Amino acid sequence: MQQKKRIVVALGGNAILSNDASAKAQQQALKQTAQHLIKLINAETQVIISHGNGPQVGNLLLQQQAADSKENPAMPLDTCVAMTQGSIGFWLQNALEKEIQNANLEQEVATIITQVIVDGNDEAFKNPSKPIGPFLTHEQAQALEQATGAVYKEDAGRGWRKVVPSPKPISIKEKYSINTLVNNNVLTICAGGGGIPVEQHSGQGVEAVIDKDFASEKLAELLDADLLVILTGVEKIALNFGKEDEQWLDQVTVSELEQYIEEKHFAPGSMLPKVEAAIQYVKAKPKCKAIITSLEMLGDIDKGTVGTTVIS
Repeated sequence: MQQKKRIVVALGGNAILSNDASAKAQQQALKQTAQHLIKLINAETQVIISHGNGPQVGNLLLQQQAADSKENPAMPLDTCVAMTQGSIGFWLQNALEKEIQNANLEQEVATIITQVIVDGNDEAFKNPSKPIGPFLTHEQAQALEQATGAVYKEDAGRGWRKVVPSPKPISIKEKYSINTLVNNNVLTICAGGGGIPVEQHSGQGVEAVIDKDFASEKLAELLDADLLVILTGVEKIALNFGKEDEQWLDQVTVSELEQYIEEKHFAPGSMLPKVEAAIQYVKAKPKCKAIITSLEMLGDIDKGTVGTTVIS
């Protein structure tokens, strides 16, 4: 039997959470997400879904800190990543199962709690850079820095957010289990929130959040995926984003993108990791391509007319 085309789709955490952090609001957002994802599910494709958790894990940390006591101590960051993997995975799996039923398709869905291996000596531990949690004003961020000692940075013109270490993924611990599910035609949700970071030698969880775009790229490599789709809030990558001379990119080579990175066209913590992950994937699999686009354009991926396509 011919193997289906494997597509890894990386959903952003901000696509799951808007201004309303309630479970009901996030479930509603994921219902809409599932309505877009269902367009990719057919007899020729095998979809593997990863997702972010930046807003969710930040909010969960705030809840943990607010309730922290000797009798009920706050959970560490790696455990909070695991908790949001479970909650978002449950909501997304539930939404997809309903859409699959409505479409009269035969497709099982499974969520796998995923550990991602990192180097404990990664320089990222000395320089926190991964934004998590809600957007704040500069004044709010300064007050929290003084009160908690946490680090806050401005995030792409949208406000100030807490930042934590974001080491690069080395491998995925459950890669064989995930591959077994995919080989058996199970729509698999994995590497949620970039995966739970575990140190490569000790196997212990570490206080960090892995960027979901880099984790998704590693997932696509290890599963020998044919296509990596990285979703963001805009349809395409732009040069001079938001300026009068803004230029949208339809198709771009790795070398061109590397030049644009040198020219600092992409915001750290926003578009830059998506571009870097796309480059890394295409370098690893030169015959394949990566597409950066918005959730709304997902149904037209096969037409080759949406998003920015990254080629070798």
